[in-house]
Amino acid sequence: MRNPTIPQISLHLPELGQLYPFTSHFVKIGEFNYHYLDEGQGDPVVMVHGNPTWSFYFRNLVAGLSPHYRSIVPDHIGCGLSDKPTEDRYDFRLSSRIDDLEFLLAHLGLNRPITLILHDWGGAIGMGYALRHPDTISRIILLNTAAFFPPRGKKLPLRLQLLRQFRSFARIAVLGGNLFARAALVMAPYTRLDRSVQKGLIAPYDSWNHRLATLKFVEDIPLHPADPSYPDIKYIDEHLQKLSGIPMLICWGVHDFVFDMDYLEEWRRRFPNAQVHEYPQAGHYLLEDIPHLILEKVLNFLKTPVS
Repeated sequence: MRNPTIPQISLHLPELGQLYPFTSHFVKIGEFNYHYLDEGQGDPVVMVHGNPTWSFYFRNLVAGLSPHYRSIVPDHIGCGLSDKPTEDRYDFRLSSRIDDLEFLLAHLGLNRPITLILHDWGGAIGMGYALRHPDTISRIILLNTAAFFPPRGKKLPLRLQLLRQFRSFARIAVLGGNLFARAALVMAPYTRLDRSVQKGLIAPYDSWNHRLATLKFVEDIPLHPADPSYPDIKYIDEHLQKLSGIPMLICWGVHDFVFDMDYLEEWRRRFPNAQVHEYPQAGHYLLEDIPHLILEKVLNFLKTPVS
């Protein structure tokens, strides 16, 4: 039985209802309300977002898949319509993100194999979950993401380095000015976003306290052994090959300023049997640039029998 719904949090954004016409569900994880979408019937498709997006980013896939599949899309704690705790109440670490996803899917009691659709930080979170439960995963779909250390010693883009190195500046810029989410509106898509879509993408991050997760995701990027999430990404990096028998689709926006073509080549190296599609008309937000093309590929992939 599905969890009863709780009234949706108001975002004071009238046009959001037209773009995001879904029923909100919540599950309590500890003291926090964890928001998720649960639309449609059939084989479950679980979509895991990254930073600074939320379930709104998957809205076109949800609309296109839910007539045939059960679309489940959580908002990470601190993101979207989930609770936004202070950092003394939640650690905002990769392992906690995986734990939260694991809790939700156990709560839903899914009795069919799961398809994962992973974007940005959702790659590490979703692959971390898949390594805990490999027998429950039927397919994996990757959209401009990573679940391993930067390939061949690749450095982070300068913008991310600055946010990690200059913590005082980062807190003022990201928490005070919403710099990370606002910059992504211009830098992440290859095409210009409609104003209503821009508002929808950043709507949950409407105050200093509501922007903490977007900063903590950047701070949690594990690069060095001293970084708290380093052991977690090291484990995922070293054990990804255990998922090589699962059918995989990779759809990649070519114009990505973080997850560039080096990351795609690393996925290809690790999963040579994956079905790969490159899109020169898309960037990091490829579900905003070319939603119908990605939906078509996803539907075709889901309809292909698993051998």
